[in-house]
Amino acid sequence: MLKKERYKAFVEHFSENMPVAETELKFESTFQLLIAVVLSAQCTDKRINMVTPALFRDFPSPEHLAASNFDELFPYIKTVSYPNNKTKHLLGLGKMLVEDFNSEVPDTVNELIKLPGVGRKTANVITSVVWNQPNMAVDTHVFRVSKRLGLVAQKVKTPLEVEKDLVKHLPKEVIHKAHHWLILHGRYVCLARKPKCNECTITSICRYYEKNRDKIAFEEGLNKKTSVK
Repeated sequence: MLKKERYKAFVEHFSENMPVAETELKFESTFQLLIAVVLSAQCTDKRINMVTPALFRDFPSPEHLAASNFDELFPYIKTVSYPNNKTKHLLGLGKMLVEDFNSEVPDTVNELIKLPGVGRKTANVITSVVWNQPNMAVDTHVFRVSKRLGLVAQKVKTPLEVEKDLVKHLPKEVIHKAHHWLILHGRYVCLARKPKCNECTITSICRYYEKNRDKIAFEEGLNKKTSVK
């Protein structure tokens, strides 16, 4: 299958089967989404959704963050990954939003990455989720799934290279949604250690499945025999 054909099939499949694809982070404003995404780095959305209700309640604006301190803020996020650094990031982020951006979350990647704790991936998430900008955030799921499917070559080594390749070949109008297609497929079907190929609905376009078809079929047969016993 040619790369162009693979992309076309990928877009057609998910456009039909997952027309609504959204982040699983819970938020009610751009500011809340920014905080949630910063906290979600190397942490699960489930964990972030557990800690953000109290955080959003008591720190509803950049001004509240800017006026806070480490000892006050830390207890709210102590159960997420790297809480010390993230506490410092949120405090700095709040101050910069107030002082440099009139307490508004900027709407461009170049401005967003100036904020503490905001890298390119986070900036791409914010701009694509809030404003549907054609930006592709590449996390571990996007990186893994895009390469397994064959949308991106195996020789590609960095998230930025994956991002550029996906943006180059995907229709501009679906890029913001394709980000979620890849994440959700990786989170629930194309798992890192043991992909659920027997449950996958896009094996017909998957390079990984094509190369490992016999092995997958053999393992599936063993599993069926074990379950019968």
